[in-house]
Amino acid sequence: MTKADLIAVIEKQANLSPKQAEKVVNICFDTMIQSLYDDERIEIRGFGSFANRNYKAYRGRNPKTGKEADIKPKKTPFFKVGKELKEMVNNGRNKYVIREA
Repeated sequence: MTKADLIAVIEKQANLSPKQAEKVVNICFDTMIQSLYDDERIEIRGFGSFANRNYKAYRGRNPKTGKEADIKPKKTPFFKVGKELKEMVNNGRNKYVIREA
């Protein structure tokens, strides 16, 4: 599913205009991005959670040249799937059937 697909589903299910549905999706994503930028954890019960993984600085090596390099500390967003979603995917059942509006 792409962002455009998600916008189309929200447009149809919530009976919104394409611009309104796009705004809803953008607000959700922008809010999640800002939370991760602020180093906050995002938890969506039954779906999963997003959190930053922090990596310390270290001395690395360029695999192409073999030359050593200093690697700066960094944060990487990480998604951990929720138990309920994991079970639904593994059991091949969808508890959340999309209903016609």
